[in-house]
Amino acid sequence: MLVVDDTASIRFLIRTNLELAGHEVDEAVDGVDCLAILRDLDVMPDLITVDVMMPRLDGVATVTAIRADPLTRDIAVVMVSTQGQTADIQRATEAGVDAYVTKPFDPDFLVRTVDEVIERTHDRRQGGTIS
Repeated sequence: MLVVDDTASIRFLIRTNLELAGHEVDEAVDGVDCLAILRDLDVMPDLITVDVMMPRLDGVATVTAIRADPLTRDIAVVMVSTQGQTADIQRATEAGVDAYVTKPFDPDFLVRTVDEVIERTHDRRQGGTIS
């Protein structure tokens, strides 16, 4: 997994909870860093968590770039943000996120959401609807 957030304490919180749930986790400090890391990986992560408000490249633009690239378009994405208005969630959904979690979040809820999204994505890939 790849955790993308410009706040170190939030990255630590997400990473720690995902690792406790058995996931391997890497980190990126913003969207530009995320896309650079993805370009350098030999194996794509199963899932990316991404914040909305970040310097250089915000979360929605990051998700749009992920979905536009054939190498990364099928990676599951969970938006994790303080921006929880209907319009914010709609923008993220239109960009292609698989789930949206608002901060502050219950760590168990985040892990459960991540696991459910990974399972749904895996099921779709097995069913042939994702290339």
